[in-house]
Amino acid sequence: MVAGLYKKFCKEDRLSMKPKRRFAPLNVYIIFTDIALLMLTMFIFLLVTILLTSRLAEQKQLPALKKEIAQLQKTLEGTVADKQRLMRDMDQLSVLTSEGQMEQALAVAGMDKGGKNRKDFDLFVLGLKQLPGKSVHLMVDASGSMHGVTTFLIPVLRVMIIRSGKQLNAITWFCDNVAETYTGTMAEMFDRLLQNAPFIGSEETIGHAFRHAAKSASAPGAYILIGDEPSTDRIAYHDIPSPVFTLPLGRDNPDTLWEYENLAKETKGRMLHLEFRD
Repeated sequence: MVAGLYKKFCKEDRLSMKPKRRFAPLNVYIIFTDIALLMLTMFIFLLVTILLTSRLAEQKQLPALKKEIAQLQKTLEGTVADKQRLMRDMDQLSVLTSEGQMEQALAVAGMDKGGKNRKDFDLFVLGLKQLPGKSVHLMVDASGSMHGVTTFLIPVLRVMIIRSGKQLNAITWFCDNVAETYTGTMAEMFDRLLQNAPFIGSEETIGHAFRHAAKSASAPGAYILIGDEPSTDRIAYHDIPSPVFTLPLGRDNPDTLWEYENLAKETKGRMLHLEFRD
């Protein structure tokens, strides 16, 4: 019996001394490499997709962009031609008498003596004479919608100021959040307006224009705002230092009429009316 127990003990001891099997751990580096390669493959795929999509979009949009650029160049050439023609007209006016200059300018705009709009012009000049103070500051919309009236508007404005007996304090043109204010003699200010005002913009930023004008010139007796579209930005009425007398060109835009009338009312000014030639 003792011999049997000894054999059993020795057998169990040999079994306990036998090395145990170890399972091989997963290789972390191999897994990480596989994930990195997968991410790189996805990145390359997305990059190629984006490049192909961009190339297709460019091929479709390029003709439209070329067409828009050609239209803009045509508009710009027309604007330059109008300015050159207007400068020639001004040079011709300079050799006439003062009264002759004014009558010729009015005739170009359809306001010659006996014309259907001459009465409106005379009433407008009378309204200018009644403006408070001795000086006025012209605020001119220089966006693209005003392009068609520039050839006769500026000479007429000059005649208005002369016949009203007011002193032209400054001129400010505005569009697309850009504004420039000119001071000096009347001839200098109108010449700089002709040379620098773009008349090709699309945003009538009246609020920005009044802020710029208030910083660039002393407060006049009154502002005269001339344009044909409502403002595309906010107008701070109470920050305008002088009354605003508005002149909306054309009476077929109710939004323009409402805004110009409200601007005049809020600043203790008045909305004026004037019809140019058809």
